[in-house]
Amino acid sequence: MSASCFRLALIQLGVSANKAQNVKKAVQFIKEAAEQQAKVVVLPECFNSPFGNEYFEEYAEQIPGDTTDALCQAARENNVYIIGGSLPEKSGEKLYNTLTACSPLGEIIAKHRKVHLFDIDIPGKIRFKESDTLSPGNSLTTCDIGYCKVGLGICYDIRFAEMASFYADKGCKLLVYPGAFNLTTGPAHWELLTRARAAENQVYVCSVSPARDQNATYVAYGHTLISDPWGTVIGKADETEQIVYADIDLGYVDEVRSSIPIIRQRRLDLYTRATAKQ
Repeated sequence: MSASCFRLALIQLGVSANKAQNVKKAVQFIKEAAEQQAKVVVLPECFNSPFGNEYFEEYAEQIPGDTTDALCQAARENNVYIIGGSLPEKSGEKLYNTLTACSPLGEIIAKHRKVHLFDIDIPGKIRFKESDTLSPGNSLTTCDIGYCKVGLGICYDIRFAEMASFYADKGCKLLVYPGAFNLTTGPAHWELLTRARAAENQVYVCSVSPARDQNATYVAYGHTLISDPWGTVIGKADETEQIVYADIDLGYVDEVRSSIPIIRQRRLDLYTRATAKQ
């Protein structure tokens, strides 16, 4: 592949109550993805822990810690970039839902704390308040994976178009959202939001879920996917544990932007683009 092309692997991991087993299995999948020529590997939200307020305190670790050490080692041994899903992070007296990214040198190159907490109440269907246990992050995060700059978000962050547009304006050509939508919001919005963020910003966008476990206290939707800058889904899973591969062509970002030049057609005399605190 050319310098503007690379293979992306999205790991839809089955997550159990056994943290050590979750991490071990993630490392095995990373090795498998590297053997299939993946250069960038993405894990799901809460890949080392069941998802739920009753679990975050028990499974939380400091960063760096055992889980991120294992990811850094896997990145180094397999010569890949790893965008490590997310894990419950303990920092002082607070808990966060935190994503880390590791380089092929085995170094942590980015840390993103979930900015928008998942606080919803859909009568008769689902009520969940991450803010009962977690604190929100207070910054937006990009990282350089060698091929391009990447904008990082976690799950509920994808609902906020301003965040994605900020990343696009900062030069990101790939947006990554580990997420665990449920069986109410997933069928309605998971693919819709992924394709929307891709088409409106003319970037690649991937959303990476845990595999579905009908016996879990919180049942994830699954259906990990990636959309290209045209809004076309170029890789998608069902609900089961698996790896989704996609060959990313960054030149296609430029082609789409040249064909439909919305960036230079914006009427900034009438409205403003999203900005963020630095």
